[in-house]
Amino acid sequence: MLLNTIGPAAGAKHAKKRVGRGIGSGTGKTAGLGHKGQHARAGGYHKTGFEGGQMPLQRRLPKRGFVSQTRDDTAEVRLSDLNRIKVDVIDILALKAAGVVPIHARSAKVIVSGQIKRAVTLQGLLTSKGAKAAVETAGGTVEMPAVADAASAKQGKKVAARAEATAKAAVRAATTAATIAEENAKAESQAEAKAEAKTKGKAKAEAKAESKEARTENKATAKTKPGKDKSAKPSKKGK
Repeated sequence: MLLNTIGPAAGAKHAKKRVGRGIGSGTGKTAGLGHKGQHARAGGYHKTGFEGGQMPLQRRLPKRGFVSQTRDDTAEVRLSDLNRIKVDVIDILALKAAGVVPIHARSAKVIVSGQIKRAVTLQGLLTSKGAKAAVETAGGTVEMPAVADAASAKQGKKVAARAEATAKAAVRAATTAATIAEENAKAESQAEAKAEAKTKGKAKAEAKAESKEARTENKATAKTKPGKDKSAKPSKKGK
């Protein structure tokens, strides 16, 4: 066998289809593209999922759930990956330095996958129950001071916020009580002033009515008083 005689097996290679070479070939005038239309034009294209203008399937179907934007913040670490880290105290920085987790990971969680063959101290790393038991069985420990500090700080913030809210509520209640008492006193003084004005108006009206009655009586008395008789006077003509 010579190199210049080596070739593919019979039927393994096919000649490229030649279109636009006469009606006898079957793909002559229109080169298999048909008459007119988008697919017959140069550059005719539509995006994936396009259905001619009607609402496409990916928009007709209902949407369920969501994709967490923080799913890549916590990286998974297998137990077997801890064996190739040379240090005894393993934290997130040691994992990044060894290339076990991505550089942008904010935290890591050790899961049960593989075996750990030496005692290590996990510091500030999340662990599953099985992984924690495996580390402790191998003579290692799991420390999480950062999580504890964060929890205590969070609890302290909650207590401070609750105390502040209670103080604000007490001030608001005292202010409300003082305002209500002031409004009640003001309403009472207004009611007293109104009642006094009403009493004075009533007394004035009664005095006015009494004076009117007195004037009426005086007029009536003046009309009924006997006057001088005009007929008793001597007439000047008789003298």
